[in-house]
This record gives sequence, C-alpha cells and structure tokens, in this order.
Amino acid sequence: MVAQLTSFAFQGVDARPVAVEVQIAGGANQFAIVGLPDKAVSEARDRVRAALSAVGLGLPAKRVTVNLAPADLPKEGAHFDLPIALGLLAEMGATPRDALEGAAVIGELGLDGAIARVDGALPAALAAAAAGLRLICPAANGAEAAWAGAGLDIVAPTSLIQLVNHVKGTQVLSPPAPGGLTDPSPAPDLADVKGQENARRALEVAAAGGHNLLMVGPPGAGKSMLAARLPGILPPLSAGEMLETSMVQSMAGMLERGRLSPARPFRAPHHCASMAAMVGGGARARPGEASLAHNGVLFLDELPEFSPQVLDSLRQPLETGDVMIARANARARYPARFQLIAAMNPCRCGHGRAGGRACARGPSCEASYRARISGPLLDRIDITVDLAPVTAADLARPADGEASAAVAARVAAARAAQADREATAARDDGRAGAPAETDESAMVGDALMRPAATHNAALSDARLAIVAAPDADGAALLARAAETLSLSARAYTRILRLARTLADLDGSDGVRRRHISEAIGHRARSDDAAPAGAERPAGAAGGRPPPEPAAPAAGTFR
Repeated sequence: MVAQLTSFAFQGVDARPVAVEVQIAGGANQFAIVGLPDKAVSEARDRVRAALSAVGLGLPAKRVTVNLAPADLPKEGAHFDLPIALGLLAEMGATPRDALEGAAVIGELGLDGAIARVDGALPAALAAAAAGLRLICPAANGAEAAWAGAGLDIVAPTSLIQLVNHVKGTQVLSPPAPGGLTDPSPAPDLADVKGQENARRALEVAAAGGHNLLMVGPPGAGKSMLAARLPGILPPLSAGEMLETSMVQSMAGMLERGRLSPARPFRAPHHCASMAAMVGGGARARPGEASLAHNGVLFLDELPEFSPQVLDSLRQPLETGDVMIARANARARYPARFQLIAAMNPCRCGHGRAGGRACARGPSCEASYRARISGPLLDRIDITVDLAPVTAADLARPADGEASAAVAARVAAARAAQADREATAARDDGRAGAPAETDESAMVGDALMRPAATHNAALSDARLAIVAAPDADGAALLARAAETLSLSARAYTRILRLARTLADLDGSDGVRRRHISEAIGHRARSDDAAPAGAERPAGAAGGRPPPEPAAPAAGTFR
C-alpha cells in the first residue's frame, strides 16, 4: 500500500500541487526521498524520524520510500516535513488512511514534534481552496491561511501529537480566524514641506495616476522628505491588491501573526543593493525589493549611485509588472507592479549649476553623473522635477502648504474615477465585474473574483487609446511636440497616460489641450541627453509650461 497526500512546491507566488507518496516495504533499513528534492527536503528524514520518536513511535526496520511527484519539478523547503510524517503514520497504521484524504499539508517539524511556521502559507491556502482541498498547516500560519476564504477547511495544530489526536477524533481543533488588519503608521505630513510648490504638484500627479517620478536637486532640497510623504497621500489597497501584496509578503515571511496591512508598501533599498536583492533570486528565488513594493512604491535615493546593471534590471518589471527568475530547470514569477520614485543630485559634487554653489568642474560633471543612468530607464520615467535649493529665508517662514489630507482627497477622487471607468468598461465588455473595493471584514480570498482597480499608469495600450484620446487641439500639440522633441513611442504614450491623470484631477471627462501641454512639460527635457556644455533654454525655473510646442517643457518640470 502507498499513503498519498498533497503538498505544494512554490514557483514564485504560484503554488503547484505535489503528490507526496509514502511507502514502507520489505528490504534493507533505508529512508529515501526521491523526486528532485533540495537539501532541506532531503534532511526531512532526520527531522521526521526524531519527531516520530518524540510522540512514542519508531520507524520499522524496513525500506521507506518517499516520492514527490511530479519528479521533474524541483522541491524546496522544509514544509514537506509534515506531509511526509503523516504519510508514514498512515502507512504504520497509527492514523486512519481515510482521515487524510482530500487534505493538503504543509509544515516544518522540530525534533520534539512541534510544528514550526513556514513561508508561503497564503499562496498554499489559496491553491488548496481552488483545488477543493482542506488545509493542514502550522498553528503559527493558521491566521494567515484563514484569509483564503471562509469556504476553506483549515486545521492548524501546534504539534504532531495534537494533529494525531485530532485525526483520531480524541481532540477537536477549532478552525483559525483571519489575523485582522494592521493599523498603518501615520505618514509624515506634506504641510511640513516649505516651498517646493512644483515638486508638491508633481508628487500629487504621480500619486493620482501611479506614475514614475524623478526628483533632481542639491543636498537638502527636500527630495527624501517629499518621497517619505508620498504614502500619506496614496489611497489604501483594495481587497484584490491586498491579496496580491500579501502573497508576496507571505513568501518572504513578512506576515506577522497573519495580519495584513491595507497600506501600500514603501520600499527604500540602499544603493549598495545587489541585483538579486533588487529583483529577486538566490538559491530559492526569493522575492526582491521590486516585488516587495508590488502595488506600492519603490524609492531609490541617490539613483546614480546604484549599479547600472541593477538599475537596468528594473526596466522589464517597469514595463510588464512581473519579475521572471529563470533557473536551469524552473522559472519563478513574482508580481512587481510598483511606482518608481527616484531622487538624485545634479552631479557628483551635489550642486550642479545652482547659483553661487555651482560645481567647480563645470557641466561635464553633471553630464558624466547623469550618464550612469541609461536612456531606456529614463524613458520609463513620466515626471522629472527640479528642486531648487532651500534658503535660510525659506526655512524661517512658517509652513503654509496644503496638508496631506487635502491632497489625499484629490488623489482618491482621481483614482476612484479611474476605477469606476474601468469597472464600467468591464461590465460593458461582459467581463466579471464586481466593484474592486470591499469591506475590510470580507475575506481577501474572495477578491480573486474581482478585478483590481486599474490606475492610468497600468492601462493597456488599447484602453489608453480609448480613454485618453485628446481633443483636436491637444492632438495637434502632441504631434508637434513629438516631432520637435523627437519623442520615442514609449514617451508618446506615457504623455497620454499623464494627460489622462491630469484630466482626472480636473474632473474632466476628456483630455484637453491644457492637459497635453502640462503632461509634455512633465517629461524630461530633450537637452538632458545633450552633449556636455549644452545650455538649457531660458525660463527653466519658471512656473507651468506654456501651451506652445516650441518650448513645451519650459518650467520647473523638465
């Protein structure tokens, strides 16, 4: 006879079912695990043997074979301990075989029989629910797995003996409850920022549409200060977005006590981060900072100080919203749809051509410093804003800017307009379309049947052509600007996305000429790629961009 249970192998956030087959047969005393196990899985035989001994059972002096099928799928992690132990108990007659039918099992065993928490309980629970299985998981993962939905039957024991008693019917374990939502920490307020009106406007536009933003300014101009206040004006995660974000956090072991956070992630890695730390990788293909920032913000301070190879590794995630980690025999996929916020000094000396503190090395210092960032990466940045130095007079004046609450209200209204527009289009097209938002008490797993709210930066090109088609004057202005500035196809469509966001902030149904004009002004200037010594057009420190394409970017937004 062969005892069989189901467990999971993780490929990114995808949990693939694995059949755990256990057989005890005559022959030499041996314990073999086959099916492409890694070192952690192979060591399960010693942990399982010790855990069975702790509950008063010993393995028979026979040949024990554990097969993990499909055999060509790599198996990684200690979460196969518990299914192997339960299969052995069924083969030895210590537990009834039918009690484990239709069960998916994950869990790591201690030498004393305790069941330790494992990573990936939420993706495993969702996969079990989709397959119509019940789930046996560690008690430390029970609150996390319970978010998969009320229809999933979950058993969450603390030890092997407790699970055996439950299976035999001598002890009944109550199903775990979801861990609840965390209370987000209050973000710093925009009212603390003195001056920098243009940068505040850029931050609001970026938040309203999920656009990528680059802030350029000397040390102390407020770049990091502004970035730290972005979470305070972003709307909370919808139920579907919370599910996606929590699945990545579950794989990284970041869900404490099964509590989910409605706040959007804000990740700020140091510029010494490696490529594996940024986009994911390692022996078990762990999620990187780009995936941990999924549905949130990835803030890269001192942008040119990052390795050029690390920065260029973000080009594909910025375009596709996914990270694919390729291995010789497997591929791992992690979602990575994040909003990139970057900050940098004008040059290595820090001040560029800013007044009396201008760089003594001249324009060549600024050009060489900017050259560390590739053109294709800069082409994916929607807004570039120059921050002027903050003077002592600026600091002496009382802060008179808008508070984060007022800006957040406008951002929320713009995002709601985008979500309503996409939900209406989904219903008109006959797609599944319940509202993306749901009450906090609803199970996050139920949100799998709902489309997440889509912001303008993530719209498909087909949808963009419909919702961001400008009026005749705007189309003519954009065509002339594309020719004058030699815009790439990507820059052209990103201007349309930005213009659609500006129209949403204005409460306008259509994209007008003024929205196209301001969106063009938000793009990086063509002279950023000019040879060393090239001067910017006059008026680069003024206010909003003029409507004419002859100088479409004249303004603080380059």
